[in-house]
Amino acid sequence: MWSVRSSGLCCLLPGSFSLTLHSLVLVLLFITPRCQAVQAENVTVLEGGTAQISCRLQNYDGSIVVIQNPRRQTLFFNGTRALKDDRFQMVLFTPQLVRITLTNVSVSDEGGYFCQLYTDSTHHQVATLSVSVPPETPIVEVKQQAVEGGEAELTCVSPRSKPAATLRWMRNGREISGVLSQQDNGKTFSVSSTIRIPVERKDNGAALNCEALHPALSGQKRVRHYRLDVYFAPTVRIVPPTGILREGDSLSLTCSVTGNPLPREILWSKINDTLPERAEKSGPTLQFSRLSQSHNGTYLCQAQNNFGRAADHYTLLVYENVSITTTVPTTPPSPTTQPTTHPTTTLILPKRIAQDPKDPGAVVETHSAVPYAVIGGVLALLVFTVICVLIVTIWCSVRQKGSYLTHEASGLDEHGEVQEAFLNGNDASQGKKEYLL
Repeated sequence: MWSVRSSGLCCLLPGSFSLTLHSLVLVLLFITPRCQAVQAENVTVLEGGTAQISCRLQNYDGSIVVIQNPRRQTLFFNGTRALKDDRFQMVLFTPQLVRITLTNVSVSDEGGYFCQLYTDSTHHQVATLSVSVPPETPIVEVKQQAVEGGEAELTCVSPRSKPAATLRWMRNGREISGVLSQQDNGKTFSVSSTIRIPVERKDNGAALNCEALHPALSGQKRVRHYRLDVYFAPTVRIVPPTGILREGDSLSLTCSVTGNPLPREILWSKINDTLPERAEKSGPTLQFSRLSQSHNGTYLCQAQNNFGRAADHYTLLVYENVSITTTVPTTPPSPTTQPTTHPTTTLILPKRIAQDPKDPGAVVETHSAVPYAVIGGVLALLVFTVICVLIVTIWCSVRQKGSYLTHEASGLDEHGEVQEAFLNGNDASQGKKEYLL
């Protein structure tokens, strides 16, 4: 007997040195060597998924097949379980293919799985199992508080991925460059990206996104949304009332306050005096149910937080109603009649309150142009009417008196001519004729 090795396995060929050359040729033609072989396939799976490990057989003749894990522990011996790990299951054992499955894969399962075929000599192939770990949604850490006029320092962290994830910051569709760092945790990686951006009050609530990219996500991305929290001192503004304030009116002053954090308490006070007893405080509102001139003064609203304080003031002026009495004649006076009057008419002249442009909280007194113009026009019309009536009356009176005097003078002239004619001894007709010439 002599032997020939093929693909690392031994194949026996019957023969004899006494055989003739013809017999040797026949043996070589009709007796084919049956050499066995094994092949393994590499596998990549996501963490938590299921991996299929396959061993392909060639010319299998029933020899022993053993599958081992990366620690060289035997999992299956000719299809029989050897290691008590229910995650491994034998799903297929044929002369051509041996396949096992591993469920709930973790990175600790990574490595080479051995497919071994025992014949005259032992040979094996290794199936490499690779586990990919996609990143979870990243975490945003605030390294430095964002205060108005300062900088915000934010760090985006992807604590675990394999291979290492790619991080980027985005704001309004634009990428913000950050400082990247990567840490090897054994079989996984931790990645972070830190940015520093200047902030103002207007940036409070601005939207930022931290995105994590990874080959295992198939083009998708994990996004963490974050809104800037910018701290700033409060601002205070007293909303002034509209219209005219008179005694007996009600008033509600509102103190509008902003700030981050928002002040918890709003303080109302009156400068150089105490708040009136009937003034009611309700949060940012100061209410007066019935105003009087004793309420006049400057009122102060104050608020504060950990980053500063602010105040605003309002000067309250309450005015009395002003009355004006006028007499309007209805008919023009005559020498024989007395003027008649209508009942007394009372006009209320309110005073107007306006804001001082230099101090929005202060209130100053101004005079209303429209009411006084109307009243002045009415008075001018009345005076003009009275004057016209007086002129017409005087003219009529003078005309009547002049007519009387004219007739009286004419009578005296005729009487005088008759008297003169009588004294001169002339007749009236001659005197008249002479007078006419």
